[in-house]
Amino acid sequence: MGKVLYVVIPCYNEEEVLPETIKRLDKKMKTLITEKKIAKKSKVMFVNDGSKDGTWKLILEAHQQNSLFTGLCLSRNKGHQNALLAGLLTAKKYADIVISMDADLQDDLDAMDEMIDKNIKGADIVYGVRSSRKKDSFFKRFTAESFYKIMHFLGVEVVFNHADYRLTSKRVLEALDGYEEVNLFLRGIFPLIGYEHDVVYYERQERFAGESKYPLKKMLHFAWDGITSFSIKPIRLILNLGILLFIVSLLVTIYCVVVKILGYTVDGWTFLACSIWLVGGVEMLSLGIVGEYIGKIYSEAKKRPRYHIARDLEEEND
Repeated sequence: MGKVLYVVIPCYNEEEVLPETIKRLDKKMKTLITEKKIAKKSKVMFVNDGSKDGTWKLILEAHQQNSLFTGLCLSRNKGHQNALLAGLLTAKKYADIVISMDADLQDDLDAMDEMIDKNIKGADIVYGVRSSRKKDSFFKRFTAESFYKIMHFLGVEVVFNHADYRLTSKRVLEALDGYEEVNLFLRGIFPLIGYEHDVVYYERQERFAGESKYPLKKMLHFAWDGITSFSIKPIRLILNLGILLFIVSLLVTIYCVVVKILGYTVDGWTFLACSIWLVGGVEMLSLGIVGEYIGKIYSEAKKRPRYHIARDLEEEND
């Protein structure tokens, strides 16, 4: 008999793609159950992240018509990572293994078979990794690959070309429950947890319908969250820059004293203006980076709940 699998899918304004997602997942889950790869109690859990369209209505309809589907409804929009976390921590109460994925059908559903097979062989975490980025635009490909390289340079352990398509076991999710940070970057947390892990490569498809919920602004914010939540190297770079500027200022001071003693007439205006702007700019940049870390400390110190669940359809059935 297979393990109980829950597929957790965060949703924000996904009414255009959700009917097709439900249709394909219904077929996929029934196939996995028929092949006895997963238990009959396995389900798909949609997490409504404060959608403003008909997403929750579609989730309710799917739940009422088919026991294979269930859902969570957050009290308000809390962002993709918090919605995903809510689904994972709720699903661990019912499931032996959990697969997380997006609602847009870009993740290959057939990769789930290989993920389950690798879990059976002993992997507690199976990462879904894109085999290539040929379908991406040059800008998208360049920025995405640069992000992973920068994260690696800053000492943050992430899986290259992996987003949030992954299989996790119950004990991994129990360990995840102990991570209480408010500024979530799940792609960095799972490698920290450890345990046996493996990788499944798949070809990412075009979005079936609707618009991406991650425009450039959100992507940059997400990347910055990942860097500042897992690496202190930017602060160390500021320290090194400060030391370098201090040494340069000493040399400039010595130069100015020597020129004064020798009696040379020095215009100095351009040099002085450039120095002020350079030092001022570096100081403002440094204060901004340090401020980001202080802001995160402030958020963490308050220990506010990361989400509130308004309705849990699985709990209502019990």
